[in-house]
Amino acid sequence: MELQGKIIYALEPKNGSSARGDWKVQEFVLETQDGQYSRKMVFSVFGEERLQRFNIQVGQEVSVSFDIDAREYNGRWFNSIRAFDVRPVMPVVGQPVAPGVGQQAQPYAAAPGTVPPMMGNTVPFTNAQPAADANASEDELPF
Repeated sequence: MELQGKIIYALEPKNGSSARGDWKVQEFVLETQDGQYSRKMVFSVFGEERLQRFNIQVGQEVSVSFDIDAREYNGRWFNSIRAFDVRPVMPVVGQPVAPGVGQQAQPYAAAPGTVPPMMGNTVPFTNAQPAADANASEDELPF
């Protein structure tokens, strides 16, 4: 299953060890908008490598892919919602975005013979040749 929303809370990570070795798990609260009402879901991410790879931050808009499972303990049933993939959601065009948040640099691929668009305080590109030195002979190269 998959849900999209905003991370509103990150609980403290838990560590432990078992017969298989050391483990780490952390739970996060995701808030979704369902019409006029918002819904909240707690999900867990199991494994230190996944926690590092997903790099989930409070306030971040994400899409969470997860599995739901239930287990019985002493006659009571408990749900478990475990995320196996968390991806940042790209903002809709026209929304302001803080620099570097959820963005990855993309190289500019200009058509041959064109000039890339101007950015900030850049110097415009020209094909003008440097002025010839009055003392240089015609067969000398400028370098």
